[in-house]
Amino acid sequence: MRLEPPNGAGVTMGNWGTIVRNIEATKKFWIAMGGTPVNLGGLDVIKFHGALVLLIRGEPSGGSMGTVADHPGFQVPNGEEFLAKLKAAGVKTDPNPRNPAQGYVFSPDDLRVEILEDKSLTVPIVNHHIHFSLPASSIPEMQAWYAKLFGAQPGMRGTTPLANLPGVSLRFSTAPEAKLPTRGRALDSIGFEVKDLEAFCKKLEAMGVKFEKAYSRARYTGFASAELTDPWGTTIQLTEGLNGF
Repeated sequence: MRLEPPNGAGVTMGNWGTIVRNIEATKKFWIAMGGTPVNLGGLDVIKFHGALVLLIRGEPSGGSMGTVADHPGFQVPNGEEFLAKLKAAGVKTDPNPRNPAQGYVFSPDDLRVEILEDKSLTVPIVNHHIHFSLPASSIPEMQAWYAKLFGAQPGMRGTTPLANLPGVSLRFSTAPEAKLPTRGRALDSIGFEVKDLEAFCKKLEAMGVKFEKAYSRARYTGFASAELTDPWGTTIQLTEGLNGF
């Protein structure tokens, strides 16, 4: 279980920041998904291939649906078998009636997670995508913003615009109106691991980016971090050092 090597901008997928009511119940959910629990300086974390899930104790104001970052997604070798296993374990599931190898599962705090199948996988589960939902007029600008700041590669999957980074595909779907910000919800933030984070933050500041939490090595034990919000309401945590765990 590891993060992918960074792109030319020094960026790779890092983490999902989640707010959870019950740490132990939520750990059981992620372990059933195939994650490995670890503790990083007092912070409960679940390790997956390609991303870490940070468990932050609190009272989320709602699930992930209804926010601009509607849901993240994983790939597994056998989607139908995986969904059936989780349903049998008591996890809330929403299978696709047209494709039993695809569907959604829900954490105890209603964080919606999509499951996709890739029979060629050689690992049990791997981080795959984050699905954004926003008005059609905003999608080209958001796609370009992630490309400019983080070196994401714009593309298309059928009719769905993408911006790809190592370890994650950012997907953009049309919504009739603007969605709520992620802060305070079950999926509170998305996170990128960055090489030479301090210099990277200075570069973003020179581009006019405002940070809610400035670069710091003291906020967490073992890794540096900074925090900003994209223009559409997605909280983004930047880290350096998570790839060592």
